[in-house]
Amino acid sequence: MNPESSPPPVRAQRADGRRTRAAILQTAARLASVEGIDGLTIGGLAAELHMSKSGLYAHFGSKVELQLATVAEAARIFDDVVVTPAMSAPSAHEKLLALCDRYLQHLRDRVFPGGCFFASAALEMGSRPGPVREAIADFQRRLTGLFAELVIAAQGEGHLRGEDPRALAFEINGQFLAASAGFVLTGDAGVLDLAEHVLFRRLGHGVAPRA
Repeated sequence: MNPESSPPPVRAQRADGRRTRAAILQTAARLASVEGIDGLTIGGLAAELHMSKSGLYAHFGSKVELQLATVAEAARIFDDVVVTPAMSAPSAHEKLLALCDRYLQHLRDRVFPGGCFFASAALEMGSRPGPVREAIADFQRRLTGLFAELVIAAQGEGHLRGEDPRALAFEINGQFLAASAGFVLTGDAGVLDLAEHVLFRRLGHGVAPRA
């Protein structure tokens, strides 16, 4: 066999493996938003994807490894759909408003069928110590930290004067959690309209800008 002919197939196999893993994790994130992270199993996911368990084990050696990879994938999707578009706004205050708008829109669009992945995951895993809970908590810390940083920057632009950045970040996150829970429970998009009204009035802007 010509040794020069082997690298391309190997590279192709690796590329196929990455694509398969990505497809698995996208399905896992959607499934976990409805059935819960703890309800996510290699057997259940294999059935959903019409794959063999051994095929999934080739990508994830354990349930915890699958759960952690799913949390990371959900964070990537959230960043792509919510954070990155919002950060294209020109000012810190507009970035903050756009974050709120994009968050509510991702609920309207049912990016995750079970509402905000991290809102439901926090409730499910909050009393279960371990690496999965820590990964979810780390995401929440980073998100509220981003809110606080943007509040501080917006204050430098003349907005939100006199506000405690950490307290306001906590309020914004609380509205996000309430909006997700209310929308999932009732299926009423009016819940999201109300959350939009509350958030934008609180942030000193009457109408949501479209990022």
